[in-house]
Amino acid sequence: MEIWFDELYTDHAKLSVHIDKQLFSGESEYQRIDVFDSQEYGKFVALDGDIVFSEKDEFIYDEMVTHVPMAVHPDVKKVLIIGGGDGGVARELLRYESIESIDVVETDVMFVDVCRDIFPEIAVALEDPKVRVYYDDGLRFLRNKHEVYDLIINDSTDPFGHTEGLFTKEFYGSCYKALKSDGIMVYQHGSPFYKEDEMACRSMHRKVFRSFPISRVYQAYIPTCPSGYWLFGFASKKYHPLNDFEPERWKSLHINTRYYTANLHQGAFMLPKFVEDLLEQEEKKA
Repeated sequence: MEIWFDELYTDHAKLSVHIDKQLFSGESEYQRIDVFDSQEYGKFVALDGDIVFSEKDEFIYDEMVTHVPMAVHPDVKKVLIIGGGDGGVARELLRYESIESIDVVETDVMFVDVCRDIFPEIAVALEDPKVRVYYDDGLRFLRNKHEVYDLIINDSTDPFGHTEGLFTKEFYGSCYKALKSDGIMVYQHGSPFYKEDEMACRSMHRKVFRSFPISRVYQAYIPTCPSGYWLFGFASKKYHPLNDFEPERWKSLHINTRYYTANLHQGAFMLPKFVEDLLEQEEKKA
C-alpha cells in the first residue's frame, strides 16, 4: 500500500510527499510530532501537520538565518536562539570560532529528544560546551534580559498555537532590550504567497519596523516551505545588512556552505515587486 503525507497550504493547495515509512509519532504537551522517511526529501519532521525541516533542504534555512547576520556584525560573541531544538542553527553558528556562547530556548522537550534520536548529525550541536539548552517559553526567558546578546535568531515555527507569543509586539520589544547596543535580530518571516501567510508576513513586518531603527527582509528558495518561497527578517540597532556587509571578511573565514555565498547575500535582499509593495504598505501603517 502506498502512503502519502499531505501538507495543506490552503483549502485548494497542498504538498504531497510519498512516504517510505513513519519513524515516529507522538503528542507532546505542545504539539503533534511526526517523523517520516521519504525518497525525495529523506527524513523530515512535521509539527501539527506542517513540515518544519527535511534532510534534503534544512541546510538552506539554517545557513540563511546564520551567515547573513554573521557576515554583517563584526564581533558576535553571545547568541540566543529562540526555538532551534533540532540543533541546525547552533551547528552553523559553531563554525565561527569567535562565538563564545549560544543559548537555545526551546519549549518542547519531546521535540528535542526526537531530534537527538533521529537526527543525531544535526542535534549533536546541542551537546557542544558552548551551547546551553533552556526548556522555557521564549518570551518569558527574554523578559529579564537587558543588553546581553550580540545576535538573536528567532527559529520558532509559525505565528500560531503555542509559539504565537513569539510574533507579538511585546516579543520584538523584548528582543530589542535583550540585544546589545549594536545587536542584530534575525527571524523567519514566512511566505508571502498564500493569503493566510501573507497576513502573517504583513503583521510581522509592521511590528518589527516599529521596534527597530533598521528593518529589512530577505529571501530564499526552500522546497518544503509553502510555495517554495520563504522570507526572513533582519532587524538591527546599528548595522545595515547591505551597507555594513563585509564580504571579504566573511570570505576570509573559509566557511564551507552549500547555499549561502557573499554574492547571494546581496541578491537575497533584492525582492520581487509584489513583496516590496506589501512591505511598503505595512511601513506606512507603522
